[in-house]
Amino acid sequence: MSSRSRLRSTETKKLRTGGDYLDFANRLLHAKGVAHGQGFLNEQEESLTLMSAATGLAWEKLPQCFKRELTEKERSRFVELLDRRILERIPTAYLIGEAWLGGLKFTVDERVIIPRSYFVELIPEIIPQWLPPVKTIKRVADICTGSGCLAILLAKYFPSAEVDATDLSGEALEVAKINVKKHRLEKRVKLFKTDTMTALMSGKNYDLIISNPPYEPESVYKKLPEEFKKEPKMSLVSEKDGLGVIRKLLKQAGKKLNPTGVLLIEVGGLRKAIHKNWPKLPMVWLATQDGLDCVCLITARDLQKIK
Repeated sequence: MSSRSRLRSTETKKLRTGGDYLDFANRLLHAKGVAHGQGFLNEQEESLTLMSAATGLAWEKLPQCFKRELTEKERSRFVELLDRRILERIPTAYLIGEAWLGGLKFTVDERVIIPRSYFVELIPEIIPQWLPPVKTIKRVADICTGSGCLAILLAKYFPSAEVDATDLSGEALEVAKINVKKHRLEKRVKLFKTDTMTALMSGKNYDLIISNPPYEPESVYKKLPEEFKKEPKMSLVSEKDGLGVIRKLLKQAGKKLNPTGVLLIEVGGLRKAIHKNWPKLPMVWLATQDGLDCVCLITARDLQKIK
């Protein structure tokens, strides 16, 4: 244990209850400038998650430990997790081996990007407005699936659909396979190791294609907090300008959508770059709760105009 860790252990000697430890953790995470945004909005969400892992209590049962004294095992585990979160800047999701998205739990580790996407709010609320009735959707694709979280959410929402999910990383697909099995969707969610949609080009067409691809330019990646650099770089960066995967996807998707189908791509901060590179391509930017509106929708008809 490092000297910094021993000092922190000294600081916790006066702490007794779960509430004491949570207050301490919140202050420390804030003071040390820990970066959020990998499945958590703030230090309180991360502290509660670490406490859940340390005590074995589900989030809704955590109040049980707020006023009681933690056991030695619980204290030790919580401080250990907190140390690693702060000193090593390991994301909380990796520390506990799981992440939540859309009310579902997924296994995650350093082989995959931590689940987070605007699609979690768009799949049930907005996307269906652009499609035929939900029960008529038969084939859906999730490109750059990572942990498989979005493919699984699609399968849950479109109960009659087969979902094809692709990723270039074989390691990511190993994790996705775990999650597909955990959610008992092996018969409906198929995983493909391929560059964008290459392995899907000879099959049937899709009613819906979505992608949350790597889109950070190299210049942006270099400035990211250390936590984000714990994730696989290939899940974040795509060529110097961030548009590598998107270029391929736009060319491929037009050939793989049914006439009434749509393509949706989450592009982060590349909205201006998208318009600059494809100035004549009609697209709709879907509204999201935080107002960033960084998911674009393009129809099959318009995609076919791309050469």
